[in-house]
Amino acid sequence: MDDVKSAKLFLLDMDGTFYLDETLLPGALEFLQICRETGRRFAFLTNNSSKSKADYLAKLTRLGAQVTQEDIFTSGDATLQYLAENHFPQELLLIGTQSLETQFAAHGYVLNAPQPKAVVLGFDTTITYEKLTRLCNAVRAGLPYIATHPDYNCPVQGGFIPDIGAVIAFVKASTGRMPDAVIGKPNGYIAKAASEKYGVPLEQVCMVGDRLYTDIALGACGCGTVLVMCGETSPEDLEKSRIVPDTVCRDLEHLGTLLLE
Repeated sequence: MDDVKSAKLFLLDMDGTFYLDETLLPGALEFLQICRETGRRFAFLTNNSSKSKADYLAKLTRLGAQVTQEDIFTSGDATLQYLAENHFPQELLLIGTQSLETQFAAHGYVLNAPQPKAVVLGFDTTITYEKLTRLCNAVRAGLPYIATHPDYNCPVQGGFIPDIGAVIAFVKASTGRMPDAVIGKPNGYIAKAASEKYGVPLEQVCMVGDRLYTDIALGACGCGTVLVMCGETSPEDLEKSRIVPDTVCRDLEHLGTLLLE
């Protein structure tokens, strides 16, 4: 993307971009208003499939953002779109939280079927050894195997907790198989799915985030990218990186000023 002003849909990362824990980052709410005033769309895009849209909406509303569930797009949403497009069977072994199970059940999927025909692995903060065993057995049996996203760790207050990527590595060690498809950032499918959902051509979609290896790497699929320097990435990280954003901004306040120039 040669000029960020040509973007018609901004996909916004949340933690480290829009807020940090329970604190809004500079220009966050104002950026949403600028999008509205200039005829652009925005959507909050997250790899984290352990929480529902309702969970994210509750937090964003608590922080003062006037948004709806329509403005939130998760790797769980993109995975459901992928399954539908590829005519997956309804009988699934789904490894995920109650929130993810509720989301899939609402779309007609039969979860934890006695004889599942496909496997979907989400970020499951309630995972048990029994679940891991069932997962490995199903993958070892050769069932189609989809993962919602690839992150190895999930940032939390005070550090990190193991994310889905660590479970993917566990399954690979046990079964020798990697997922047949991984949906979330930096894989291009999630950007293409958002492009389709919101009716904006991919070349007019721009990912805004603070991580080079997920948010900015998404640009390889053809969307634009903006790196904000208010989260994980340091100037030193950016200088050494082989992944280069189209635009670098201090924060969403800075990006908003560029749109108004």
